[in-house]
Amino acid sequence: MLSIFELSALLLTLSAGLGWINHKFLPMSRSVGLLTMSVAASLILVAIDVLYPSEHLFAPLTGALLNIDFTSVVMDGMLAFLLFAGALHVDLKTLASRALPVVVLATFATIASTFIVGFMMWQAARLLGQPLPLPWALVFGALISPTDPVAVMSTLKNVKVPAHLEVEMKGESLFNDGVGIVVFTILLAFATGQGGEETTVWSITELLFAEAGGGLLLGLVTGYVAYRAMRLIDDYSIEVLITLALVTATYAVAQRLHVSGPLAVVAAGLLIGYRGPRDAMSDRTQTYVFGLWTLIDEVLNSVLFLLIGLEVLILRFDPHALLLASIAIPIVIAARFIAVGVPTFMPWAGQVMSRGSVVFLTWAGIRGGISIALALSIPEGEAKSWILAATYAVVLFSVIVQGSTLGWVAKRTVLARKGGGG
Repeated sequence: MLSIFELSALLLTLSAGLGWINHKFLPMSRSVGLLTMSVAASLILVAIDVLYPSEHLFAPLTGALLNIDFTSVVMDGMLAFLLFAGALHVDLKTLASRALPVVVLATFATIASTFIVGFMMWQAARLLGQPLPLPWALVFGALISPTDPVAVMSTLKNVKVPAHLEVEMKGESLFNDGVGIVVFTILLAFATGQGGEETTVWSITELLFAEAGGGLLLGLVTGYVAYRAMRLIDDYSIEVLITLALVTATYAVAQRLHVSGPLAVVAAGLLIGYRGPRDAMSDRTQTYVFGLWTLIDEVLNSVLFLLIGLEVLILRFDPHALLLASIAIPIVIAARFIAVGVPTFMPWAGQVMSRGSVVFLTWAGIRGGISIALALSIPEGEAKSWILAATYAVVLFSVIVQGSTLGWVAKRTVLARKGGGG
């Protein structure tokens, strides 16, 4: 069995090696390239294992992967750092100017998509002769509806879009995780019979606002404390350490207080990213702080997409679930189109939300590691097999196909309409 150090060395070496191959020989972005190559390698290894079952050539690797709690690694480890890194580089002033569409996309679109996906999957399963309980279909809707901030921001590095759309996509992906995780937790409790008869729409709404609002408030408080501490000194090494402490402490406290950890670190990141460079960081400190978090973002990004691909080695999907999984892809895209499009017809939308951006925003709804982590956290049972298969199908299609063609879609939709397409 590989030790934690050996496993870390293996993952970093694979990330570096595959990243080099992609950069040198393949015309793909790093996230798409790493995921594509790791999935391909995993499928080849699985095929070899099937052809030579007695050899167990890759037992050390599969054994090491089995010892990785993917849900814990993502939700209790990488996520806090990746969200903070993403929020740190978002211009708060620009984000505030697009507050309405961001709030609509992060809340209404996420919740609407949850129920649209849930009901459509429930009906699809019935038509295929594979009856699926509605509560579990809604659980799948909840975990697959939020766009993934890591996948979205990684994709945006290689796609040129209008500034207002870019900030809307970043803002939505940063904030809708907190909403999606709370909705997922509530629906999972119902599906497993732990919801309780006293649970009402009002209590669910109250819980949603308490977790989301509490997380945002906590992040603003801890972020402001860190900002004030950084303002009182001029020592880049200590200020870098303060940002690391801010992320870990904020996320840990949020978990203890049962408020949204993702929203807490996003709020803290936005505050530090906005106020820090103005009057708390010297030019030298800014170079080190933003440079460090850019590197953290890139490294963890690479390892996460590699892990998503390698997980195929140890996941065993029910063959009967694969058909339903393939149907999940168009259902999720259709639900995203409806959830994003409906608000543009509302009287209050005015010129703030454009119908001409609906197709692009639909295709830009990329899912990633968070959806897989939530799917893996579901208790063992009949529903988990098809939910996991459907989640993997949507995530792989989302990152590889949607991620690699998003630039093409942008040129023929939003950029073409503004005369910027080629």
